Amino acid sequence: MHRRQFIQNTLTGLPILWTSSLLASSCQQDEAISPNGKTVIVIGAGISGLAAAKKLQEKGFTVIVLEAQEKVGGRLRTNRSTGIAFDEGASWIHGITGNPITALAQQAGMTTFHTRDENRKSYDLGGTSRTTAAYDKAEDAFYEILGSLMKRGNATQGFETVFNRLYPAYANDRLWKFLLSTYLTFDCGDLDTLSSLLYDEGEEFGGVDHIVTNGYDTLATYLAKGLSIQLNQRVTKIDYSAKKVSVTHNSTVTSGDYVLVTVPLGVLKANTIQFTPALPAQKQNAIQNIGMNCVNKFLLTWNTAFWDNVQYLSYTPEIRDKFNYFLNLNTFRPAANSLMTFAYARYARQTESMTDAQVVGEIMAHLRDMYGTGVPNPTQLLRTRWQTNSNSFGSYSYTAVGTEMRHFEDLAEAVNDRLFFAGEHTEVDYFSTVHGAYLSGLREADKIIDLLGS
Repeated sequence: MHRRQFIQNTLTGLPILWTSSLLASSCQQDEAISPNGKTVIVIGAGISGLAAAKKLQEKGFTVIVLEAQEKVGGRLRTNRSTGIAFDEGASWIHGITGNPITALAQQAGMTTFHTRDENRKSYDLGGTSRTTAAYDKAEDAFYEILGSLMKRGNATQGFETVFNRLYPAYANDRLWKFLLSTYLTFDCGDLDTLSSLLYDEGEEFGGVDHIVTNGYDTLATYLAKGLSIQLNQRVTKIDYSAKKVSVTHNSTVTSGDYVLVTVPLGVLKANTIQFTPALPAQKQNAIQNIGMNCVNKFLLTWNTAFWDNVQYLSYTPEIRDKFNYFLNLNTFRPAANSLMTFAYARYARQTESMTDAQVVGEIMAHLRDMYGTGVPNPTQLLRTRWQTNSNSFGSYSYTAVGTEMRHFEDLAEAVNDRLFFAGEHTEVDYFSTVHGAYLSGLREADKIIDLLGS
């Protein structure tokens, strides 16, 4: 599922009306609330949990949100310690036309900037500047291959295996390794385990992409207003064997009529929450077979900028997935003197065992090859470690070898009309996105609301 140009389904008409109705249902601050005597425990204060909690509370439910971290937002997590809003998780609204996050962002006071992929400069080894024509030619060929490779895919083989067999000349081409890394691994997952049949699955909203400039956590803060949220509460057990559901958190037990689980797929994979009775086999199978990507982000600042005044800088080293793409923050935050770069998949996981000095050394080796040995070290570094983060164990879901699209729907299935699930990994059309997570929360809230009328 490529979020820049590949399969841009505009979804005109319906999503715009849909967005208006979503906001009407989720942002009515003054609507009178009539208690209905039912309690819902929402596990996780990410955007899916907050969206559900807000809607349920507006419908008269008593809602208790349990969050393991010290603040709301989940993977919408913003670090402002450098004076720059560094989004550790999501950074972009992918496709602003009809996207529910677009309108919600306006309501929340979130500011954004249109990032243009074509505003770029590409460098090869030795600081050799790559021509726009050469880059564009490879990019066009890349998208053509993406549009057809799934027809020759194999249910038991990963994308990398099929691609290398069909296009061996590109396997060791540095520009092609960059395109595969930044245009596919970034958006999906490890190429050797990415499904060669399902890598392009999922819908996309049309329009341009916008990067958030004042912090994606603005949405979480907005949605959390007026909710009963208990922070630093790690859930370890959910017992839904009786009429009331019991949730154990920090050695305390809280009971409710319904429980909505919105923890990331990585947490479900890690089995850190005990379910009694055990989850149905089809749900366990889905948890096991859907992949969990890892993307780590690195923000570096300097006293002065030394790089080209373009939106994106690309570098094509021999090693794939390694600090090969740089976002120039100066283009939307003048005088920030900052670059953000990325590591993907296995190399992303490898960085988590590296010291700050080692990370800086690897990044600077690339920048000095691009701009000369006199380039100074950064004054500050911020970084993420999503794979070893016990609140996520990864970044977002993807279609791995063994994944079937029904697995996303299996994850969304309620159990005994008491146990419900939300999160980006439960949204078959919009998995791995913020808008998918948001929509899943509203979807599950509607399921619970409908039970009172049945």
